[in-house]
Amino acid sequence: MADRQRAPVRLELRGGVARIALNRPGQRNALSAKMVELLGRYLARVASDPEVKLVSLSGVGADFCAGADLEEIADSQSGPIEDALAAAVALGDLLVRIRRAAVPVVAVVRGRAIGGGAGLAAACDIVLAHRDASFAFPEVRIGFVPAVVLAVLRRKVGEASAFEMAIRGQVLGAAEAARVGLATRVIEGDDFDGAVESYLDELASRPASAVSLTKRLFVGLDGVSFEDAIARGAEANAIARMTRSCRDGVRRFLDRR
Repeated sequence: MADRQRAPVRLELRGGVARIALNRPGQRNALSAKMVELLGRYLARVASDPEVKLVSLSGVGADFCAGADLEEIADSQSGPIEDALAAAVALGDLLVRIRRAAVPVVAVVRGRAIGGGAGLAAACDIVLAHRDASFAFPEVRIGFVPAVVLAVLRRKVGEASAFEMAIRGQVLGAAEAARVGLATRVIEGDDFDGAVESYLDELASRPASAVSLTKRLFVGLDGVSFEDAIARGAEANAIARMTRSCRDGVRRFLDRR
């Protein structure tokens, strides 16, 4: 138990949901190189598990994630630029892995999601935010750049909002984050954990083949023409209707009629 408590990232599989938690509450879950490595490893592990229907990503303690570990950033400034590039590439690979995961990845954001932490949330398919959560990309204030996360931020909120957030570094409350598209849903009730569990359980109850096909099609539409998008949709339609879950679902519907 003690080793599990000290692990910088936790993984728990329960009810078809792979629950991944950032576990450095004393550092506000700042992303270390070890955490980035473990997050990638755990995502790869659950991707090969047929029992996993979705992934939730949360932070232990008061905050979701305070962004990059600035002590590691400081150490890298005295080393070769190749080492800094390798660390940045590793974070980028993690964001790509989240987007390419075969199942939905849901960020559960309580407290602050800052810099790379906000980018980590933005890379997820769904962001559930506590009503008191906040999001910011403040890197420019210390002469840094939210460079790796810009690709996901720009896609998530659009050019105008992404650029302003990147050069101003302003803090967005949960409601404003939802308005611009950074958060999917703000949970207003007092039982945040209970509401999150209900949401995850409901999503996990959907037919896995349909959810996976939907995500694969959705992500696959990046950068394709309208005509190609329609063609890919037709292919997914044909595949979906031949799955057992669709056959059973159509039969149940017709039987009720």
